[in-house]
Amino acid sequence: MCGIVGYLGYRDAYPILIKGLKRLEYRGYDSAGIAIHNGKEIHYYKKKGKVSDLESISDVAPHDGKMGIAHTRWATHGEPSDTNSHPHTSQSGNLFLIHNGIIENFHSIKEALLSRGFKFYSETDTEVLVNLIEDIQQAEDCSLEMAVRQALNQVIGAYAICVFDKRNPNEIVVAKMGSPLVIGLAPDEYFIASDATPFLEYTKKVVYLQDGEMALIKKGAPLVIKEISTNLPINPYIQQLQMDIEQIEKGGFEHFMLKEIYEQPRSIRDTLRGRLLPEQGLINMRGIDEYKEKFLNANRIIIVGCGTSWHAGLVGEYMIEDLVRIPVEVEYASEFRYRNPLINEKDVVIAISQSGETADTLAAVKLAKSMGATIFGICNVVGSSIARETHAGAYTHAGPEIGVASTKAFTAQITVLALMALKLGYMKGTLSESRYMRLLIELNSIPEKVEETLKCDPITRYLAEIYKDSNNALYLGRGYNFPVALEGALKLKEISYIHAEGYPAAEMKHGPIALIDENMPVIVIAPKSDQYDKIFSNVQEVKARKGKILAIVNHDDEDIASIADHIIEVPETENIFSPIINTIPLQLLSYHIALLRGCNVDQPRNLAKSVTVE
Repeated sequence: MCGIVGYLGYRDAYPILIKGLKRLEYRGYDSAGIAIHNGKEIHYYKKKGKVSDLESISDVAPHDGKMGIAHTRWATHGEPSDTNSHPHTSQSGNLFLIHNGIIENFHSIKEALLSRGFKFYSETDTEVLVNLIEDIQQAEDCSLEMAVRQALNQVIGAYAICVFDKRNPNEIVVAKMGSPLVIGLAPDEYFIASDATPFLEYTKKVVYLQDGEMALIKKGAPLVIKEISTNLPINPYIQQLQMDIEQIEKGGFEHFMLKEIYEQPRSIRDTLRGRLLPEQGLINMRGIDEYKEKFLNANRIIIVGCGTSWHAGLVGEYMIEDLVRIPVEVEYASEFRYRNPLINEKDVVIAISQSGETADTLAAVKLAKSMGATIFGICNVVGSSIARETHAGAYTHAGPEIGVASTKAFTAQITVLALMALKLGYMKGTLSESRYMRLLIELNSIPEKVEETLKCDPITRYLAEIYKDSNNALYLGRGYNFPVALEGALKLKEISYIHAEGYPAAEMKHGPIALIDENMPVIVIAPKSDQYDKIFSNVQEVKARKGKILAIVNHDDEDIASIADHIIEVPETENIFSPIINTIPLQLLSYHIALLRGCNVDQPRNLAKSVTVE
């Protein structure tokens, strides 16, 4: 959840670290801190609030030095405050440590350290860890590297840490378990971060640290990686990034969220590229081909995800059961392993995660894998933990998603699920040749239809003025568009802080209808489908109770359009692909409402992009 960044080399560390924090701020923005070593002294600053608040004090204070670490925090243990901000120091003031994750057994360790005379000034588990390292270092008279290794063999939990000793300004020790950590390599310098965005302009050569690994980063020396548990050396696997700096900048848009909404024609097209070959009637997905028998003979498919990825999984459930005729269950990853699930080798588990680092989803993957299931991952980040842990998978090609509220990742995930359902249905024979070809051609046209849908931006801006002061909102959809109702409500909640509920339209009569009055906006997703008449009846039920109706309809709609208070028109497509189209105006509506309410669109309160703790 937090963002960590470090540097050791020949450049001035401060601008690299501050810029890195700004690029990682989507991971947490409760507080920020920085520690820089200039060979003689430490420049050390921490501040509650955003990175800009940290800059307000660090810019005007000394900050020279060629080595340093920095942190932007999403609070877990201890409320956001200057004291709870990272980096944390050991009792002697010699060690400086930043941490992403949770040390679950910190309380018992803290009690032991208190009995040995240690004092604590923050409420964090991180301060406990840095003092445990110092306690071992003093007791064993050992190197920082050895003390870190021994300490990590005592802790339980998730971590990505970066620590240095002010008595040795030429080395940094890093380690990983459950939380992401990448090391950038360049001549005579090293970069450390939660992801590669902080150092893209300096190097694209990276090493992704694996769970249970630690590294000694030393000036003028090669990178040394070892297993934490055994201290055995590991040969670094160096990768070349395919990411450009332009992908992580706003590109003229006011916010990353708006940029990412408008990138969806390209991100969907990139996700289809090389996979969808409609002229040849082919879908190329190597992961499906390699595990063809597992998929086609599966007793069931279980989809796990959190938040928006769970909503994409619900769309996938409709697709796979419709086209492949295999039972599908969609599970919240955060609940999956705690209900003692029944899993066996005849099950296929599809894990969906934008970051590929979602802690609950990763835990679900490991559990299902240990019980013999075949695991297929859908991730957006190459080399991420879930991508490495699964048997096979498919990357979405959405590019970096910086806005905390997911937009282009959602439609890219649905695109991958559509490709899977089409390929599996055709392979299994549950999808006729004619329908298969019709759907291939239509899927190929979706990027252009998304481009057309984006032209509704002015009307969503107009409607945002009307609905921005609402206290509640109800989203209704049927069939494929019930998950879209859930996702639309989530977007409104996340970034505008308006309470919103997504419901199957027919379920409205079983409770939510009690909330409807002349002040309640009801957003209805109502494209042409075999359930159109049913949802038309639901709209009439809302209208009879004086609810305000905003309907998402196709261009030539007459019935619902005639009774709705407002409509947003979108292109018609096959029902199976309609969630991709219909989610676009809901994203734009939420964006404009949040903007008018003065909310921080890219960094909504209490949220972080990548949830790497449970």
